Amino acid sequence: MTINKTQDGSKLAIALEGRLDTTTAPQLETEVRGSLDGITDLVFEFSKLDYISSAGLRVLLAAQKIMNKQGSMVIHNANEALMEIFEVTGFSDILTIE
Repeated sequence: MTINKTQDGSKLAIALEGRLDTTTAPQLETEVRGSLDGITDLVFEFSKLDYISSAGLRVLLAAQKIMNKQGSMVIHNANEALMEIFEVTGFSDILTIE
C-alpha cells in the first residue's frame, strides 16, 4: 500500500493506493496518529484503494474518534466494493463518505 499525505494548514489529505489490510493497517495507523496534531479537516482519498479489511476499518474508526473531538473527517471516492464493505459493516452510518 502507498500512503501519500498532503497538508495545507490545518487540512490533511491522505491518499491511499493498494490494499488496506492486516499487513498495511499498522503503517497507516502510525502515519495517522503522528499527523493529527492541529488538524481540523482530515480527508481520505480512496480512488486508488482496492480493498479494506477489518483492520483497516479499525484504523478509520480510531481516526474518526480523534477527529470528532477536533474537527471533521471525510472519505472521498470510495469504489463500489469499498462502499459495500462500509454498508455491510455499518460504517456508512458512522463515517462521512462522499
